[in-house]
Amino acid sequence: MIKDRFGFPVIEQAHQRIGQFVKKTALEYSLKLSEICNGEVYLKLENQQYTNSFKVRGALNKLAQLTLEQRRKGVVTASSGNHAQGVAFASRMLEIPATIFVPETVSTIKL
Repeated sequence: MIKDRFGFPVIEQAHQRIGQFVKKTALEYSLKLSEICNGEVYLKLENQQYTNSFKVRGALNKLAQLTLEQRRKGVVTASSGNHAQGVAFASRMLEIPATIFVPETVSTIKL
C-alpha cells in the first residue's frame, strides 16, 4: 500500500538514519510565489546542503539500509551531477566503497 511506503513513519525512519549527516536547511516563505499560487508557498533551501543539493538525502537513506555484506561489496553509480555528489558524500560518511562514473564532459563544478 502506498500509504505504508510513504507515510510519516517511513519519513521518520529516514530522518533517524540520515539526520546526523545532513544540515538542517532553512525553510523560507516566498511572498511572490504565494501570491502567484494564491496560497502559502515555502522554499526548502536544500542548496545549503554539503553537496548543494537534496540528492544527498536519498543517497544516505539508501546506503544506510544496505546489509553488511552489501556495504562490503560497495556501490556503483553513474551520474553527471548531483546524484554522483550525493552518493560520493554518503559513501564517505558511511565508509562504503563507491565507484562513480561521470561523463568526460561533466562540468568541473560537479567534480
